[in-house]
Amino acid sequence: MKNIIVIIGSFIVAFAFNFFLVPFGILSSGVSGIAILIGLITPLDIGILTFIFNLPLLLLGYVKLGKRITVNTLICVVSLSFFLYILPVVAITDDILLSTIFGGIIGGIGVGIILKYSGTSGGLDIIAIIISRNSNISVGLLLTGMNGVIVLLSGAIFSWDIALYTLLSIYLTGKVIDAIHTSHIKLTMQIVTSKGDQIRKELLQSVYRGITITEGFGGYTEEKKQILMMVVTRYETVKIKEIVRQHDDKAFINIFQTVEIDGEFAKN
Repeated sequence: MKNIIVIIGSFIVAFAFNFFLVPFGILSSGVSGIAILIGLITPLDIGILTFIFNLPLLLLGYVKLGKRITVNTLICVVSLSFFLYILPVVAITDDILLSTIFGGIIGGIGVGIILKYSGTSGGLDIIAIIISRNSNISVGLLLTGMNGVIVLLSGAIFSWDIALYTLLSIYLTGKVIDAIHTSHIKLTMQIVTSKGDQIRKELLQSVYRGITITEGFGGYTEEKKQILMMVVTRYETVKIKEIVRQHDDKAFINIFQTVEIDGEFAKN
């Protein structure tokens, strides 16, 4: 099922490229942007270039991110290259600003879907995920920052108007990616329960996170309670709540967003 979603995300990205960005010479982010650039100034096909440029980065992804995400990435790269190859380059609108806006947003939706389901669209996405896992910087922000060179190349080769449109497209793509791929957002969970030991054991086996436990006292019931505190990602909250409810359906769970982490935090 995840592979199908990755393929759908790849189609969305290719659709955004060939129907909104490429007709006006607007570049996308990362390796795909470089492929578009070379494809616009040479007779080489953008889909084939995308595949060739991604091969060395796939090897890097295998080493740093593991087999599962690399397989998904390979599926994405192959399907993205295929869709770029078969889809015609046709401008849906004659308005370059509309094409920039919708190309950036639709492309961001596609990449965000791919990232959310443990894949990447290849290229700089792989580098961005590796850096994000070792810092508190979001994937979208990293992609936006690393693509400054794409904007400069666009301005130098085409025009600075096109460079500004490229910058707008990359910015919109990054914002949409962050709205969909939210694993960089950290949440603090406080679990007040009378079954703290059972919950703690299962959480340690199922969720790779540290747990701090303090003793509490019910103000109304006057019962002794345990308070479990964890810092987790948004995706992990559903699983944690399921585990808690299996042991204590009356447990009180408080979840709030964490602004900053100073200390060790494992990034799966």
